[in-house]
Amino acid sequence: MKYTTKTLAAASAALLSCESAVAFSSNNLSSPRSRSIISNGINNIQQQQTSTTLYLGDFFNFGKKEEQETTTPPPPTPEEEAAQTGYVDDEDPIEKIFGVFFGKKEAEPMGMKRFGQERFPEQYPAVLDEWADPVEGDDKEMALLRPLLKNTNLETRNLRLTYDANRDGYDPVTFHSKVDKQGGAIVFCTTRAGIQCGGYNPKGWVGYGEARGSIAAFLYILGGKYAAAGAPAIKLRKVGGPGLAQMDLPESGPSFSPDALVIPLGKDGRVARSKLGSYYERLPDGTNSLFGKDSNVQLRDLKVYHGVYAEGEYIPFTDAEPFALY
Repeated sequence: MKYTTKTLAAASAALLSCESAVAFSSNNLSSPRSRSIISNGINNIQQQQTSTTLYLGDFFNFGKKEEQETTTPPPPTPEEEAAQTGYVDDEDPIEKIFGVFFGKKEAEPMGMKRFGQERFPEQYPAVLDEWADPVEGDDKEMALLRPLLKNTNLETRNLRLTYDANRDGYDPVTFHSKVDKQGGAIVFCTTRAGIQCGGYNPKGWVGYGEARGSIAAFLYILGGKYAAAGAPAIKLRKVGGPGLAQMDLPESGPSFSPDALVIPLGKDGRVARSKLGSYYERLPDGTNSLFGKDSNVQLRDLKVYHGVYAEGEYIPFTDAEPFALY
């Protein structure tokens, strides 16, 4: 219960009244006894806290030195708590309800690390404003492409040139003989007008005639007016879900969706086509082709880079994916 200073003064006077009754009965306020009682009462009230709100316990602690306030340390961050206890506390409301019945969510249940973007980056859309660091061993062309590989399975892996159309021929059969079952890859092409562009295919090719889906797939244009200040390129994400990110047709070259970036090879030779919007983002000003105002162009060169894997090392996505959902 709270008491104001005025209330405490009244209470103090009431407690003093019994002792002072005798001293005041003769109205002898000038006697030493009366002056002492009044002075003690006033001093007791003045020694209280200066705030306008006091507590009942303060009345009985006249003249006692206030205990020094202790500083409460800030609560630990989720990362610190996980390190200390082995549990994480970044749960949403539904997880908190389940936690009431099943306990707190463990950072590593049964010793297994949890699913997340750091461990499985290609389960998430491509990042648009972060760029990968250089990797020792990259040649000049690889160094141009390396920044684009941020948050991909190839971000820190050495690259190798697996297909060069000017060297190997603009032929779909040769193309698939070079790139099938090699894992994810980045396609790099240059038009006769000098536009450098291409796309990242996280699932690679196997040549089975299927549509391979991936939410992490993207197209890009190096430099030019669409690249933000200080950025090496502009990246265009997959839209409408992961489906049809790459059309893996044995009779065709790289085909990012049915129309976003299609390089048929074979009888079409060096032709490349692009129509953005249905499966991959349009350019910021609404342009719906990687090649600007042109939907069809002639290529000056076409290359594909894969990651370098050690002998016996597991290479992901080297078989059909009939039920792939990502």
